[in-house]
Amino acid sequence: MLETKDILETINMIDNENLDVRTITMGISLLDCMDEDIDKASGKVYDKVCRYAQDLVKTGEDIEKQYGIPIINKRISVSPIGMIAAPCQSKNVVKFAKALDKAAHTLGVNFIGGYSALVHKGFSAGDYAVIDSIPEALAETERVCSSVNIGSTKAGLNMDAVKMMGKIVKRTAERTADRDCIGAAKLVVFCNAPEDNPFMAGAFHGAGEADCVINVGVSGPGVVRAALAKDGHGKSIDEIADMIKKTAFKITRMGQLVAKEASKRLCVPFGIVDLSLAPTPAVGDSVAYILEEMGLESCGCHGTTAALALLNDAVKKGGVMASSHVGGLSGAFIPVSEDAGMIAAAKRGTLDITKLECMTAVCSVGLDMIVVPGDISPEKISAIIADEAAIGMVNSKTTAVRLIPAINKKAGDELNFGGLLGKGPVMPIRDGEPDVFINRGGRLPAPLQSLKN
Repeated sequence: MLETKDILETINMIDNENLDVRTITMGISLLDCMDEDIDKASGKVYDKVCRYAQDLVKTGEDIEKQYGIPIINKRISVSPIGMIAAPCQSKNVVKFAKALDKAAHTLGVNFIGGYSALVHKGFSAGDYAVIDSIPEALAETERVCSSVNIGSTKAGLNMDAVKMMGKIVKRTAERTADRDCIGAAKLVVFCNAPEDNPFMAGAFHGAGEADCVINVGVSGPGVVRAALAKDGHGKSIDEIADMIKKTAFKITRMGQLVAKEASKRLCVPFGIVDLSLAPTPAVGDSVAYILEEMGLESCGCHGTTAALALLNDAVKKGGVMASSHVGGLSGAFIPVSEDAGMIAAAKRGTLDITKLECMTAVCSVGLDMIVVPGDISPEKISAIIADEAAIGMVNSKTTAVRLIPAINKKAGDELNFGGLLGKGPVMPIRDGEPDVFINRGGRLPAPLQSLKN
């Protein structure tokens, strides 16, 4: 039974501390949409997505009204299009992106993810075509998101794919330079990509998933910060960790309620709750502010990585006690442009890309929503991807890179994406050229810890 105190506490979290369900994401398998004729295949894709998700938005809105829980986004993830495109005779695979975008508009969902390729050990028939088409696909669609998995702990890093993605990220930014390079903000490069992630831009529906599932992403950095501000003064580190665990438990319970209710109403299996402290540009709804509430003068100063490790661990421990199906990324996100505290720290100069790379060793994602100078070379982008992927590979964790080259802008300028994507200062990058290393190609071998069988 719920106590009155707990109910009132949750209402306060929603009303005053930015607690929300960030997304209900329906995962849909497209494996039965394959066809040699790309027009038939893309038609099947559109039809299946619209058929399965026809009630998704309405269901989310109904749950929101009934329980008073804000559900910010309704999204769809689909099987990696690199798989679906494999048998097609035509390599004009942008038709798939346009079919997905048309479905997203028809259904009224915010984003649709899965214009993706999984190439951590090599390229299959459709992967080259999908990767090469990403700049055009993201420039010519509004709601399609794309991801490429270039490495894993088991397989090592596909350095040919790493080299390719440096060029693709740069081309994607150039194709959307008139819109603050928004295309690159919808493209993620992964190592150890999870198959059940409900968060964009990296969501796709993995091959091991059911035909259709409901995954929910919950967010509440403002709630955690408020709890520490209220009761954290004078507390020891282990007491702070315990406070975060208890708060994460409450947040996850709310997510579990929404996930099960959506699953029941849509007659679709419940997949996972992704408990991720995903910030927004709203004041107070910031992972950086949580770290500063722990006692750091500014996010990025010495001690930040340790504080983030504590936060990430406590969030996961609290979440798994609240739901037996916690998955996706689950932990703390540190997207610079989406976090008011991160933006402030970057402008102060206490947070730079090198410190962010250190922080990614202990958080849930990686170098996320970082704006870099527009004259950055594709090889430097590839080198940043390789560094971040190596952290994920060696530590058996998911890492990702979402860099936005700010075309015709330099360090100190700013890009503004609007909405949840926020705005970000152009951050300087390190000197020195990695061209010879990146152009070697091949495969960076898997670490010894991959041999677990």
